[in-house]
Amino acid sequence: MARINTAAGNWKMNQQPEEAYKLCSEIENMVKDEVDSSVRTIICPPLVYINPLRRMVSKDSPLKIGAQNSYPEPKGAYTGEVATAMLAEMGVDYVIVGHSERRMLFGEVDDLVKKKVDAVLENGMTPIFCCGEPLEIRDSGKHLEYVSDQISNGVSHLSDNDLQNTLIAYEPIWAIGTGRTASPEQAQEVHKEIRNFISNEKGKEIAANITILYGGSCNAENAPDLFSCEDVDGGLIGGASLKARSFVDIAKSF
Repeated sequence: MARINTAAGNWKMNQQPEEAYKLCSEIENMVKDEVDSSVRTIICPPLVYINPLRRMVSKDSPLKIGAQNSYPEPKGAYTGEVATAMLAEMGVDYVIVGHSERRMLFGEVDDLVKKKVDAVLENGMTPIFCCGEPLEIRDSGKHLEYVSDQISNGVSHLSDNDLQNTLIAYEPIWAIGTGRTASPEQAQEVHKEIRNFISNEKGKEIAANITILYGGSCNAENAPDLFSCEDVDGGLIGGASLKARSFVDIAKSF
């Protein structure tokens, strides 16, 4: 699978029902009218909205629906969790795995994230695997090693085909929700390192075809500069995905 320019919106825990339905409808219509068909657009709403939004969006729509999280076990006594297979039955196409907020706030460790990646792929969906360093690691100058370790622990075990069907999202934790953004040069440095790491592990051809997104206060103003970097293939968008105009403008930035 070749690299695909991608704008993925992570709504996090936002939007009341009518707001969510309105936002989805606006984004879908604008994507159809304004965004080049070569650009992949995804929205990841809160779990409770996935089913109604999936029914709202036409089957042939360029807008795809993703989930923000899943649990790798198919069923069982896991109160409050949702099985990956359940999301697949709802028609979900993408699942965010290992987001920094899941790792930091809910204690998700590399082994659990790895199991989630496997479950998403086994159920025919595409994982959006997140990696990224906190501020103290960035300041120590060990951020490239840190991110490479996350890649190694989370997706290096995958077959060539499964890895090529996985999106990687680099999200510097120090730039999420802080208003700080990695410069294009900083983003490119880490994205290149990720691609080089995969090249060393799996070969140049596979590395060349991996889609790597940037996540970390990406917006319509800075997206063109970020997306112009050689190894940046799009964005995992947080706050800017909660407004249809800003999200679609990001998708038009390639």
